[in-house]
Amino acid sequence: MLIDTHAHVNFSAFKDDADEVIRRSLAGETWMILVGSEIKTSKRALEFANKYEKGVYAAVGLHPAHTHTQKVSGDDYDFNTREEEFSYDLYEKLAKFKKVVAVGEIGLDYYQLDITSDVTAVKQKQKEIFTEQLKLAQILKLPVIVHCRQAHDDMLEILRNFRKEHKETMPKDKVWGVMHCFSGDEELAWQYFSLGLMVSFTGLITFSAKWDDLIRRLPNDKFMVETDCPYMTPEPFRGQRNEPLLVKRVVERIAEIKNLSYERIAEISTANARRLFNI
Repeated sequence: MLIDTHAHVNFSAFKDDADEVIRRSLAGETWMILVGSEIKTSKRALEFANKYEKGVYAAVGLHPAHTHTQKVSGDDYDFNTREEEFSYDLYEKLAKFKKVVAVGEIGLDYYQLDITSDVTAVKQKQKEIFTEQLKLAQILKLPVIVHCRQAHDDMLEILRNFRKEHKETMPKDKVWGVMHCFSGDEELAWQYFSLGLMVSFTGLITFSAKWDDLIRRLPNDKFMVETDCPYMTPEPFRGQRNEPLLVKRVVERIAEIKNLSYERIAEISTANARRLFNI
């Protein structure tokens, strides 16, 4: 069995066949966590999770890209985000449902900030909303799913200060979150490990060898796998819409790099996911 720890089947890319995609994945022994990026997709993630007896879970949160209006684009996406004012009470209400296993996806993203806007104010707003959601997760005893792009210095500072502030309830040996779609180097990975976080890999590692050395030396208790679907489609399916079932390609690549069996990496990554998300 596998667990895709970060999927967006609750996004509009799956509006016509979401249940078909979910059923196909469950039939292929692949469970999933559907991750929200704002209130609408967070609610939709929970709605899907509640439809299935097991194998489908939800995470709710406000992505930094939705803290202000902006155009975001990449190799496999191009859209405009809508600004949402963060409501602690609303997300708290959602996060208390049984099928919600994390607060996410939350974090910082400085990659495509509009230079014509007040960048300092935009960054400050992202930091404040991120911190509020860290507090929500801490109060509800839920792990966090963290997004970070071109903001690691600020991210590390926030996480260090938050951990220090909550040291009484955050033991050093307790894992409390994941840096999703990790694309940093080994030094950065170990900084996050020291703060009680795991890293998670997507199909990115199937078409770039940039992270091979990191993965080769990665401790078995520090990583999980994900698709980030509909994005980050692995080889040999690049150019097509990604889906949870393809997380097996990420497992295959990690097994190849670490010179371990597919079954062993599946076992390790699934155990790590169960431990972090309490599923």
